[in-house]
Amino acid sequence: MQLTQGIEYFLSGFSLITQKGLKRFVFIPLLINVLLFGSSLFFLYDWLTQGFDYLNNLLPSWLSWLEWLMWPIAIMVILFSYSMVFTVITNFIAAPFNGLLSEKVEMYLTGQKINDDGLADLLKDVPRMLGREWTKLCYYLPRAIGFFILLWVLPLVGQILWVMFTCWMYNVQYNDYPFDNHKIHFKQMKADLKTKQGLSYGFGFAVFILTSIPVVNLIVMPVAVCGATRLWVENYRQNYR
Repeated sequence: MQLTQGIEYFLSGFSLITQKGLKRFVFIPLLINVLLFGSSLFFLYDWLTQGFDYLNNLLPSWLSWLEWLMWPIAIMVILFSYSMVFTVITNFIAAPFNGLLSEKVEMYLTGQKINDDGLADLLKDVPRMLGREWTKLCYYLPRAIGFFILLWVLPLVGQILWVMFTCWMYNVQYNDYPFDNHKIHFKQMKADLKTKQGLSYGFGFAVFILTSIPVVNLIVMPVAVCGATRLWVENYRQNYR
C-alpha cells in the first residue's frame, strides 16, 4: 500500500542520517533546526505567558480557573499550526544545506554523483535554491489562508482538510530537494508527486505527526530530507536519467 510505503520512506531517514559519510552533512541542518526552534519556542512561551497574565488581569477572580483551560488549547494550536509555519521558515534558511544533504544521500544510495560542481558552483546555486523556497512559500501562503478559514467555517470537515493540506505541504517541502538538485521545474515536481498520491500523503503524514512531538521535531528536518531523497531515487529518478 502506497500510504504505508510513504511512511516507511520517511522512517528510513533515521537510519540514513547515521550512515558514515553522511553524518557531517546532517550536522548543519540539525543545528539550524535546534537553534531556531529552541529560540522561537522560548520567545513564543514568553509571549503566551505575558498574554495570559494580561487576560487574567481583565478576568474577575472567579474566572481565573480559565487559565488552566487556555494553556492546553494554546499548546495544541502551537503543535499543529505553528509547526508548519516554523518548518517553512526554517527550510528557507537551511535550503542550501538541505540541498547538499539530499545530493550526498543520493550519491550514497546510487554511487553516482549528480554533478561535479565544486564549492564555488555550490555558492552560485544559493540564489536559485532560495528562489525555489520563495516559490514554495508563494504556493503555500494563499492556500494556507484558504484552508485555515475552512478550519473554522466547516467543523470536522475543515479540520480534515487542514490536516490533508499540511501533509501535502510537508511532502512538497522535502521531496522538492532532490527534484531541485536535478533542476526539475516546480510545476513538474508537483505533477510527478500527484501521480503517486499514496506515497506523497503517507510521507507527509509521517512528517506531520513527528513534527508535532516535542524534542523529536528537532531532528525531523534532516530525517525528512534523507527519506525524501530515497523516495526520489526509488520512484522518480529513472524518469530523468
